[in-house]
Amino acid sequence: MLSVLSPAKTLDYESKLATKKFSQPELLDYAAKLVDVMATKTPDQLRTMMGISQELAELNVERFHDWERPFTNENARAAILAFKGDVYLGMDAPGRFDERDFSQAQKTLRILSGLYGVLRPLDLMAPYRLEMGSKVENPGGKNLYSFWGDVITQKLNEDLAASPGPDVLINLASNEYFSAVNPRLINGRVVTPKFLDMKNGKYKIIAFFAKRTRGEMAGWLVQNRVKSVNAIKEFDGSDYRFDPDRSSQNELIFLRG
Repeated sequence: MLSVLSPAKTLDYESKLATKKFSQPELLDYAAKLVDVMATKTPDQLRTMMGISQELAELNVERFHDWERPFTNENARAAILAFKGDVYLGMDAPGRFDERDFSQAQKTLRILSGLYGVLRPLDLMAPYRLEMGSKVENPGGKNLYSFWGDVITQKLNEDLAASPGPDVLINLASNEYFSAVNPRLINGRVVTPKFLDMKNGKYKIIAFFAKRTRGEMAGWLVQNRVKSVNAIKEFDGSDYRFDPDRSSQNELIFLRG
């Protein structure tokens, strides 16, 4: 059983490391090709492409120019500790995981990335900003989906086969990132949990809460060593409850309110 998450735009390269364990990303040769492309961009081009401020554009131009291998704890940081957006605040690996949890996460959790393709939690990564939905000309085509093709799917299949439990891929990623995966080619069952809140008399997905709870579930799966789809239904983080009536075999609906 393997879970997948989206990355985050907010990064943390300054706080104390919660673990000294680390590994090297397995798709770095692909990332290097993208860095070569991105290093040719000007701040104005990045600002337009990503819809970011001039300051952020200049920062990321500098990052792409400074990107170099090998990755060490001096120029990179384990992905699960580097990302600090809503998903990762919900998971709170630095505050909740012990060393065994980090080792379990390495076996059962993957982070999809526009630059790195697929990251294991302890994979070192240099800071970057490159969303999967970016329209950037590259050796594979006009966007990152064409660049990655089926590479991400194939890597997930390898990791799924080596993970503990049944061949089930738990999709906790956003649509933007999971669109880089071809579900038809996944060698197993794809299950997508969804978290809905009551608003104006109707249940809806509220992005902020859904992101946090996807991260919280990812951490819960790791810490509880969950190995079956039925066990996922027991999740009750942030007061969400599984709703069997609204759920289907491969879409698990959790309600709150």
